[in-house]
Amino acid sequence: MKGVAKLAPGDGNVGLIDVPVPEIRPGHVIIEVKAAGVCGTDIHIYHGEYASNPPVIMGHEVAGIVTEIGEGVTNCKVGDRVTCETYFYVCGQCQFCRSGLPNLCPHRKSIGSGVHGGFTRYVLVPDHNIHHLPANVDEVAGALSEPLTCCVHALERTRVEPGEIVVVSGPGAIGLLMAQVVKVAGATTVVLGTTADAARLAMAKELGADLTIDGMTEDAKALIDERTGGVGADVVFECAGAARSARSCRVLVRRRGRYGQVGLFGRQIEWDLDLVCYKELDVHGSFAHLPSAWRKALNLLGSGQVQTRPLVSAILPITEWHAAFDTFERRDGLKIVLTPV
Repeated sequence: MKGVAKLAPGDGNVGLIDVPVPEIRPGHVIIEVKAAGVCGTDIHIYHGEYASNPPVIMGHEVAGIVTEIGEGVTNCKVGDRVTCETYFYVCGQCQFCRSGLPNLCPHRKSIGSGVHGGFTRYVLVPDHNIHHLPANVDEVAGALSEPLTCCVHALERTRVEPGEIVVVSGPGAIGLLMAQVVKVAGATTVVLGTTADAARLAMAKELGADLTIDGMTEDAKALIDERTGGVGADVVFECAGAARSARSCRVLVRRRGRYGQVGLFGRQIEWDLDLVCYKELDVHGSFAHLPSAWRKALNLLGSGQVQTRPLVSAILPITEWHAAFDTFERRDGLKIVLTPV
């Protein structure tokens, strides 16, 4: 079978390769991939900015159909429509695993970076990672359940209260999912973008954002001050992974407000830590997801409170992976999904 793989460390070094179909193991499941989302992490892997174990097939946002189950598997059967958590291996013994934090296991190996992932036809995953798709959610929409869980986990970490004013900076796929999750939590949702984000901000409004702002710090501050009597936003989520966006978030959040870092920058940026002291900010990072976030995310999808399908702007075969990556980096459209050949 063909797969899009990181072939060697460094910038680039990605190509289409042929690999054998995975063999089933006890306690594991083989999924026939129907859709796999292109994530910002995949682009960071492409540029050598995120750790991987080449040669390894990329892709960790996966949905498909169970084609084979290993000995001892009881939570699914052949033919089930599923998605899956990304952690192929965690040690189970470190203080983080034993505290229910597998995302922080120092020995963690994930599909798409540590072991073969979903930019191919078949992927092997542990059975306990399997989640059934709601009946009303197709595989393309289901492939975006993984980034949705990342947003739910960010909300778990940073906390949002009903009636608060929350700024989501960066109206890409993660930002638009984050904005929907914030809206479900009962907050007034403000989505912040740049002058190049007109279409994405329009999508934010369609998906329920209370206010969109086309502009960064100066324009945004005036509007947020108007909404809050000059106090500032209760919570900000930085979802763009851009230094300018992070600066805007630090300016817009109120004293004793909460700052959630969701986007990955892929490089070091300047960060004015004095503002953390002057404003007495609570700063939270969130990385990937926890099992609790999966249950909530799939409930949100199944109930229709959060929509992922409108974010998909292109569906391409894996043979066109380079076009998909280029489109992502140009910020042309929103979410690109790859399908096997």
